[in-house]
Amino acid sequence: MNAKTILLVEDNTSDIELTQRALSKSRIANEMVVVQDGQEALDYIFGAGAYAGRDVSVVPGVTLLDLHLPKVSGLDVLRAVRADLRTRRMPVVILTSSNEERDVAAGYDLGVNSYIQKPVDFERFAEAVRTLGLYWLVLNEPPPKAQ
Repeated sequence: MNAKTILLVEDNTSDIELTQRALSKSRIANEMVVVQDGQEALDYIFGAGAYAGRDVSVVPGVTLLDLHLPKVSGLDVLRAVRADLRTRRMPVVILTSSNEERDVAAGYDLGVNSYIQKPVDFERFAEAVRTLGLYWLVLNEPPPKAQ
């Protein structure tokens, strides 16, 4: 697995399929790991549970994080990621249907790199995902690993 893996944290199967279609349509072929709840996201990121033994020094190139997740909320996942020295610089983009001002503020207060409300229309959603992929996987200079 390379450092340009996409971690998609999403519990809605339709949104997972839309994201996969949008990435494919945009010819973004990076490996994508999909987890469907906040606890599974934390297990993947920190190498626990079903992901025990995963090389946790290899962090995703970008994590696309929904807010409304089963077991552990997206904001709690973000809080845990930012609290750990190994992952505090990991790029995280909140990709959610919520446009609540309190959610946007909470995401930025916890150190999210970007907050994007999911467009309802597939073409606009595909364009948003294409732009995200291009920026985070091609143009953005990743941060150095935390010491």
